[in-house]
Amino acid sequence: MTRPARKAAAAPVAPAAAAKKRAAAAESQAEEPSTGSSAERSLRLLSLLANEGRALSLADLAAQLSLPKGTAHRICTQLLATGFLARDVDERMFSVGPALRRLAFDTLNHGVVRGQRHEVLAELVRKVGETCNFTTLDGVQVLYLDRVEAQWPLRLTLDVGSHVPLHCTASGKLFLAQMEKKERDAVIGHITLTRMTNNTITDADDLRAECDAIVTRGYSCDREEFIAGLVAVAVPVFDEAGRQRAAIAVHAPTARMTMEDAVKRIGALREAAQRMRGLL
Repeated sequence: MTRPARKAAAAPVAPAAAAKKRAAAAESQAEEPSTGSSAERSLRLLSLLANEGRALSLADLAAQLSLPKGTAHRICTQLLATGFLARDVDERMFSVGPALRRLAFDTLNHGVVRGQRHEVLAELVRKVGETCNFTTLDGVQVLYLDRVEAQWPLRLTLDVGSHVPLHCTASGKLFLAQMEKKERDAVIGHITLTRMTNNTITDADDLRAECDAIVTRGYSCDREEFIAGLVAVAVPVFDEAGRQRAAIAVHAPTARMTMEDAVKRIGALREAAQRMRGLL
């Protein structure tokens, strides 16, 4: 009867290979900061991007967060896969992704404060008799945060969470007008001034002139520029530091509300905007 063959002993690791393995392990440990979990570093990276308001490169992120490039790269890869980060036009740059925008939107619309804002809007609708909305700037579009419909059979319905253009809506032009001139010019140069109706402003110089007029009078008008037969006016909502954070607008079909009628409602909109200031 033959004996089972013995398993061959593991070959000894060559000294050079062992040294290389130890060096790689030491390098990996050196990459990771001694404090802060992976989740905490991810949150700090997202917070930095949101606060900067512009795309940042991997080198920028690593430097500002005091992270090794390898660590920053791994975090970015994970956040890209989950939609919290997105590549910018220049693929070397990172910006906030759709999942982070959705999280921010859900947060803004959560809890008691959201209910208080909605009640301010509902009371405004009772005063002016037409649909009102509460919006904010989302990149180079307007985002609907809240909306209260007037009880009319003829009305335009845009769901909360919808986006509309900057150049042809009352709220959008208001956000453009409140920007610093250099930023405004950059945005106008970047967006496409699509003709939505015969009244849409499609010339960049004309849009800049419109923004200057909005700053002077303190409110913005949509003169059937977004949808034919629909007019609107919007006023800014400022935070305690005096920065525009949102807008309140009223709109209606021209069959019920002329542009002159809409302007007469500016006082009620401004009162509501003042109440919203403490609810941001």
